[in-house]
Amino acid sequence: MLLNVVPGFLFAFAEVHLTSVLAGIINAVTPLMTLLVMMTIFKSEKVKRFQVAGLIIGFLGVLIVLGAWKGLGANSGTAVLALFAAVTCYGFSFPYSRKYVIPRDLTPEALATTQVSLAAFTLLPFYLQNGIAEDSYRLGPVLAMLALGVFGTGYAYIWNFTIMAAAGSAIASSVTYVTPVVAVIVGVIFLGESVTWNQPLGGAVVLLGAAISQGRFSFNRR
Repeated sequence: MLLNVVPGFLFAFAEVHLTSVLAGIINAVTPLMTLLVMMTIFKSEKVKRFQVAGLIIGFLGVLIVLGAWKGLGANSGTAVLALFAAVTCYGFSFPYSRKYVIPRDLTPEALATTQVSLAAFTLLPFYLQNGIAEDSYRLGPVLAMLALGVFGTGYAYIWNFTIMAAAGSAIASSVTYVTPVVAVIVGVIFLGESVTWNQPLGGAVVLLGAAISQGRFSFNRR
């Protein structure tokens, strides 16, 4: 539910109304949300000053991405909220998996297969009710879905569980550092999406906040 079903639906819904560039940048909030959940719900570590500073900087980065000084502009408020709800699910899923799933010592392949299969069965009734396209399936979208399923979900979660077991949930969640870079490049080149100056700037601030909150800088060890 937390890694596939709910966020998958929310991202699909949001990207009907927003660009993939904006969705990719907001996805980079995941490490911050993971740390926030670890500090408040799971309480797996004592809150440190650099973590609070990183969270504040990351929040300012989000405001820059959204262009808060001009409202949401052409962005759908509902879609933006859906994206933040999705990354909140991710924020809960990483420490939850680290605490309750990884200790079972199952192989990453078994964990990923079970997770994705259960998600598919959960969504199957909704797919049968309203998910079958009425028009013909075109080759391009079908290949894109297969690529996302095999690489973006299948292999990605195998690697995700491997990293989580070796380095912890905070480090594993930092994979989203790469997401905004890929989203911007692919969105501009293949989808013809435009990028405003505040989006990459805000994305950089979000990544900086996430890095600070994870103690990536030696002067932040207190």
